[in-house]
Amino acid sequence: MDALDRVVKPKTKRAKRFLEKREPKLNENTKNAMLIKGGNANLTVTEVLKDIYAVKKPFAVLYKRKNVTRPFEDQTSLEFFSKKSDCSLFLFGSHSKKRPNNLIIGRMFDYHVLDMIELGVEKFVSLKDIKNSKCPEGTKPMLIFAGDMFDVNEEYRRLKSLLIDFFRGPTVPSIRLAGLEYVLHFTAVDGKIYMRSYKVLLKKSGCKIPRIELEEMGPSLDLVLRRTHLASDDLYKLSLKQPKGLKPKKKKNISHDALGTTYGRIHMQKQDLSKLQTRKMKGLKKRPAEKSAEDGGATPKKSKSA
Repeated sequence: MDALDRVVKPKTKRAKRFLEKREPKLNENTKNAMLIKGGNANLTVTEVLKDIYAVKKPFAVLYKRKNVTRPFEDQTSLEFFSKKSDCSLFLFGSHSKKRPNNLIIGRMFDYHVLDMIELGVEKFVSLKDIKNSKCPEGTKPMLIFAGDMFDVNEEYRRLKSLLIDFFRGPTVPSIRLAGLEYVLHFTAVDGKIYMRSYKVLLKKSGCKIPRIELEEMGPSLDLVLRRTHLASDDLYKLSLKQPKGLKPKKKKNISHDALGTTYGRIHMQKQDLSKLQTRKMKGLKKRPAEKSAEDGGATPKKSKSA
């Protein structure tokens, strides 16, 4: 049995809190990514991993040592690192004569590789090469995808889902305008994927709505699609399954019309309208004959004359 698969009983409160964070939850934590350098990674691949790590921080782990592994042939080392660092996303960089400047992006499901896609870096511009101001660490980016291939081709569609998973960042309950300062743009055209990152500048426009300008800040990548390892439809559907606690409860006796108006049906018991409380006024008072009929036919007593 693997050392990470054994049942571990915590001996301290700190270890207990650490294990509780790793337990399954209804609302999962933000996905962390591990960036791994292959055994023969060159300078370009190393710089790409460092820049992606700078964009992804603090939800990323960068392994600085080289790891001799081939994810498409043997996935055990990736699964081991996933358990060790509690990461469900990974980016593996390598370099060879057959596949120069190679990147493999993928994700895990239950600590097993769900799907991964191999990309080749044809052109790279680092964060250091663009002398502009940068966004602060942990900024949530706005993701833009351009190109029909992201909607037509199954491999590009799965790549789009993978990129959204990788760069989306934490889920936030509300958004403020000043926080929208980082854009990641992906364009698929002519068999290539162009990744560009911009900083949003809010300029004065003379009214309440500011004028928006985009300033490129890096990193910039020209990628080409190579090999793919996609999960089967059944496994992919299983990975998207939500627990019962998150599913909204069905509300009975409620319907909606074409305009979106909500109608509710209420079931009530039969009411006795004779006991209904009405407004007290002289015109609604019961006459003596009506009162005697309710009392069983007894004649009302005559009031004594003064």
